[in-house]
Formats: sequence, structure tokens, C-alpha cells
Amino acid sequence: MFPERLRALRKGQKITLKELATHLNENLGPNEKPNTASQIGNWERGIRTPSYVEARKLAEFFDVSLDYLTGKTDRDDFDLAKLFFSSKNLSFNQTVLSSDDRYEIFQLIDGYLKGRHNRRDTDTFYGKQEQLDLKLK
Repeated sequence: MFPERLRALRKGQKITLKELATHLNENLGPNEKPNTASQIGNWERGIRTPSYVEARKLAEFFDVSLDYLTGKTDRDDFDLAKLFFSSKNLSFNQTVLSSDDRYEIFQLIDGYLKGRHNRRDTDTFYGKQEQLDLKLK
């Protein structure tokens, strides 16, 4: 499962094996060896298996979980609440969100979801509204 997921993620981003190796080598640790296109190709063909450190770097690069990358889960679900409280930088429309912004947005989403069952049926509500005729005459 890992080779197929890795290949699909790489091709989905339209990057070559060499480009992926370059990205993975951007922040090498003191004892880490650089990745090569050949090495990644071997991972995609199932000839070799990456170390935990390499798999983690791949998951971070593609922004997926290790469980998804290794085939433990079929979907890459992510809880948005965890993202708001993570150490990752978050931005919206090129504006970096402060910790206060993140908390306020979390509260808005949380309140919306908790109050959703108290609101009217949206299909009925929107079905009764007039539609604007924006055709130019």
C-alpha cells in the first residue's frame, strides 16, 4: 500500500523523483544522509522501505498522516480543532493567524456546530426565499 500511496501523492503534486528528493533534503539533521531520486524510486516500486524518519518526512511534505501513507487508514481525516491548537502556522488569504485569531475562529466554528440543531431547517428556509433576477435588460 505504501508504494502506491507515495507514487499517487507525488504524481498528484506533479513533481519528479528528483524534485521530491530535493524537498526532502532541505532540512537534513546532523546524521541524516541526503535522499536520492533512485532511493525514492525504489520506495515507490516496493524494492526498499524507508526508515521511520524518512516516512515521517514524506508524510509532512505531503501533509498526510503516517497512517494514511502506510495504508493503515483508507482516508486521511484530520480534526480541524487539532489544527487550530497545533504549533503549525496557519494563514487565511495570505494573512497569518495569531493565537487569538485561531481561538476566536475555533469558538465560531464550535458555536456554529453546537447551535446547528436549534436552527430552522435550512432547505425549507432557503426554499422560501425569492431569487434575484440579475439579467441585464
